[in-house]
Amino acid sequence: MKSEEKYGDISKSLWLNSAIISKHLDNSLSAIHGIGLTEYMVLHSLVKAPNRALRRIDIAEALARTASGITRILMPMEKIGLIAKDVNERDARVSLVKITNTGEELFNNATTTLEKKSETLLKNLDDKSADKFLALLQSI
Repeated sequence: MKSEEKYGDISKSLWLNSAIISKHLDNSLSAIHGIGLTEYMVLHSLVKAPNRALRRIDIAEALARTASGITRILMPMEKIGLIAKDVNERDARVSLVKITNTGEELFNNATTTLEKKSETLLKNLDDKSADKFLALLQSI
């Protein structure tokens, strides 16, 4: 097998399996908490941020999304009270997105669900294999 074919097969398998795992996690979060994996990751980014707030562009960068894509994700999250926007009247580009108490509570509950589902999905990996797998992913 040529190396191009080998790497093509590896990348296809990586993307497919990544999509399958994401779908399982997304379905679990949606069924129980009413949010998807992307919304969960937005909340995760905000919980980890200084003052629990980030610029929209920082969220986009953290999640490898476009700024307009993040805007579309944030609108319904704001509507249901998971996040709030601190609008800068002089420059909308520096407005901050903050997680609300409701958003933080949902994030904490969703984290429990995500951890349980992840445990089920990754049950065949022992600690050594998991460490090696993470190291391989980080090398990409």
